[in-house]
Amino acid sequence: MLTLKNVTKTFNAGTVDEKIALNDLSLHINKGDFVTIIGSNGAGKSTLFNAIAGNFLTDSGNIFLGDTDITLLSDHKRAKQIGRLFQDPMKGSAPGMTIEENLALAAGHGGWLSRLSRADRELFREKLSELNMGLEDRMSQKVGLLSGGQRQALTLVMATINPPKILLLDEHTAALDPATAEKVLDLTKKTVERDNLTCLMITHNMQSAIDLGNRILMMEGGNVIYDACGEEKKSLTVQDLLNKFKAASGKGLDNDRMMLG
Repeated sequence: MLTLKNVTKTFNAGTVDEKIALNDLSLHINKGDFVTIIGSNGAGKSTLFNAIAGNFLTDSGNIFLGDTDITLLSDHKRAKQIGRLFQDPMKGSAPGMTIEENLALAAGHGGWLSRLSRADRELFREKLSELNMGLEDRMSQKVGLLSGGQRQALTLVMATINPPKILLLDEHTAALDPATAEKVLDLTKKTVERDNLTCLMITHNMQSAIDLGNRILMMEGGNVIYDACGEEKKSLTVQDLLNKFKAASGKGLDNDRMMLG
């Protein structure tokens, strides 16, 4: 489904601020995989997502989505096949547009309400009702008036209303309060399972990384230093991950944002 071959990205090359963000990274994600990704700050997690999404051109290597080489494809063309949620709930939706207009835009109707059919509106109401946040009765409300959790849940619907080939979740619950984060995470799990989406999720919560999905990746220094799936992943504990990080990197995992449970 998704393949990266020897991908490298260096920022500020040739300066004192040079940073190798992706270091000859090769990775294959199977169709239907739900992959959780952990690692310290600067490990390359978000840079990996930016490379997949086409936010910049990599220095070397190739990225394939299915059989198509998307290495040189622009980000807006990749967006038709790649859904993404960010840590900031304010990203991913237009605050000055209504809930219905945002959904229309995500569904490919350009946000023009006059072009919406009754079937479109019924679909939007159905999708919103699944969130159990009452948004199906507020479709004419501006998105900028929603809470962070409501907006992130709406963005999840927008990113998946036309099921993408890949869904990228970049710490999408980190800015939410614990109760709301748990609710959005549960909605995410149900959506991924219902639509059989191929999903990569960066998380700072190591227990969530263990509990969710069928595969876990640990990154450091712009590369994957540990990759587990199936029974190996199911048997992991947080302490196992800490030990594996230390064994692979030669140092302890030092990250103020990392939650161990």
